[in-house]
Amino acid sequence: MNDDPAPLSARIDRTNELLTRMLAEVAKTPSTHAIFVDAGYLYAAAGRLVAGTEDRRAFDLDAEGLIEALIDRARTIFADSRLLRVYWYDGARRRIHTAEQQTIAELPDVKVRLGNLNANNQQKGVDSLIRSDLESLARHRAISDAALLGGDEDLVSAVEAAQGYGARVHLWGIEAPEGRNQAEPLLWEVDSQRTLDLDFFKPYVSRRAAVPYEASATRPTREDVRFVGARIAAKWLGERGRAALQELLPGHPYLPGSVDQDLLVEAEGLLQYSLRGQADLRRALRDGFWEHLQGQY
Repeated sequence: MNDDPAPLSARIDRTNELLTRMLAEVAKTPSTHAIFVDAGYLYAAAGRLVAGTEDRRAFDLDAEGLIEALIDRARTIFADSRLLRVYWYDGARRRIHTAEQQTIAELPDVKVRLGNLNANNQQKGVDSLIRSDLESLARHRAISDAALLGGDEDLVSAVEAAQGYGARVHLWGIEAPEGRNQAEPLLWEVDSQRTLDLDFFKPYVSRRAAVPYEASATRPTREDVRFVGARIAAKWLGERGRAALQELLPGHPYLPGSVDQDLLVEAEGLLQYSLRGQADLRRALRDGFWEHLQGQY
């Protein structure tokens, strides 16, 4: 029997040396964070805070400047961490980028992910995209921290999925003039909470000036307005497709508020005449819109 302890001691020393090297490598590996932006929440909450409206058409958003500000804020909070990228989640008809979304997608370190928009301009599939990315990045140890700018209760499952793989999720919200704009269950689930205030968003959100129409403009006839309604309906159907039409038809003769507002704004632009307070012309506009759609069904 060999009682010489030297070989055992050498193996222990070798094991300790390997552990020391491994720990040194781990210590040199920086933490990584990513920023996840629910653009629907951002536009609605920031628009309400700065411009007094949630209607995207009523204000401009300097997305590039705002994204840089979010990156800077994350750099301050996660001082010893590096940025993986910014994920920007939004909705689009048939998931085709708008010009604004394309511009955002071309920014460095930004990934645009699109859900769909239904006939009522409601986002579909965005929450599941956020969950999929959060869970995948956490599972593969690609991130240690996630800054989530959003407020929907449906994001709770995304937070839980990421936390299940060891990532920490930090919820960022936007100051609400009255009450809250984030679901309480989401606030309960995250690892930390921060609120971005009016001063943070003021440089990046500006209300658009209303385009006045000449008071002396000739009043269009009902047939003129009906034709414009049909023209807009043809464009609407071409952009949204028959699935959106099938969603819309059961509501006849009423249009969802968002669709009706879009119809009014576009018609006024084409006619160069305000239809506000012109009940008979508004009815002619809707009639033309509906007649064209029903003729295509």
